[in-house]
Amino acid sequence: MRNESPYAIQTQSLTRRFDEVVAVNQLTLAVPRGVIFGFLGPNGAGKSTTINMLIGVLPPTQGKAWVAGFDVREQPVEVKRRIGVVPESLGLYQRLTAVEQIELVGRLHGLSVPEIRARIPSLLAVLELEDKADKMILDYSQGMLKKTALACSLIHAPEILFMDEPFESVDPISTKAIKAVLRDMVKQRGTTIFFSTHVMELAERFCDQVGIINKGKLAAVGDIPSLREQAQLPADAPLEDVFVRLVGAESEDQSQLGWLTQ
Repeated sequence: MRNESPYAIQTQSLTRRFDEVVAVNQLTLAVPRGVIFGFLGPNGAGKSTTINMLIGVLPPTQGKAWVAGFDVREQPVEVKRRIGVVPESLGLYQRLTAVEQIELVGRLHGLSVPEIRARIPSLLAVLELEDKADKMILDYSQGMLKKTALACSLIHAPEILFMDEPFESVDPISTKAIKAVLRDMVKQRGTTIFFSTHVMELAERFCDQVGIINKGKLAAVGDIPSLREQAQLPADAPLEDVFVRLVGAESEDQSQLGWLTQ
């Protein structure tokens, strides 16, 4: 049964261990429907592990998670029907073309062939893949691979879109177009976007809410003004300074590199 919660994503004490390493530690989080949510953290903080648990790729060691109102562990098929995913490791079929890859994903989501073929041209146009759409994916650049994965994630108009470093290797023009499409999805369809990034400027300008994870634990969550308050920084402080304060990185000693500035 679907949980008719106002939240698109909820976790309760979500934990993942790899042997003795605790990658995600007692994560309790609630992401409202219809927002762009940025998930920030240092390398190895648990961002990708969290996303992989939410999309059903990685089972949690303990705790619970609900996506689109469905229990990720108990109702994985219902979750997968309602989400789109742009993973860190793209996993595209190298000997398919972009069109074939997108059509395959659309068919797996139950779309009819006419419906898929009606949607593909506009996706290719927005993502600037038209010129390479009929070439094998093995010949694509990293940026083109990322855009193909994004097209696959959008073909079925998902209720929730998960993106792991979605704009890495994507050129600025395509990035601007993609951001406009994602913002329209949120405004017009109520889609929820959950993405991880290291780019503070992107998160500050693009996100409605931000969660910061550090060493597997949630360090802070909220909109940018509330994060500034939590960090006890001025109202105009850049998100980079807020992030560094909240993860406790500003106290790290850099004096051992003094020889570089002398």
